[in-house]
Amino acid sequence: MLKFDLEKAGQDCLLELNELEELRNEAHDSSKIYKERTKTFLDKHIVKKSFEAGQKVWLFNFRLKFFPGKLQTKWEGPSQIISVSPHGAVELKNPKDEGTFKVNGQRLKPYIDGQAL
Repeated sequence: MLKFDLEKAGQDCLLELNELEELRNEAHDSSKIYKERTKTFLDKHIVKKSFEAGQKVWLFNFRLKFFPGKLQTKWEGPSQIISVSPHGAVELKNPKDEGTFKVNGQRLKPYIDGQAL
């Protein structure tokens, strides 16, 4: 049977809309909590790399994957650091010639006694 009482039907619709709004708010809150927990978990595993001028480092050669060699290393070096900027860029001395170039600090790893860490 159809509801002929328009006032009661309007109140029912408003109640249903309020329930939907509450469900939406709860889903938003739980999503926010999930994102915060995931961020804290992932941030624990970030390794901070700090380099100093004069230090020797290995440079990751990302272009090598076009010519895959099963046992070929993707690390070049050692290169010497000329300067380090606060935002993560590192200026390296080119081991092949006397030029310098800048790279992202995430592509480097320390060089110690001929062994990579």
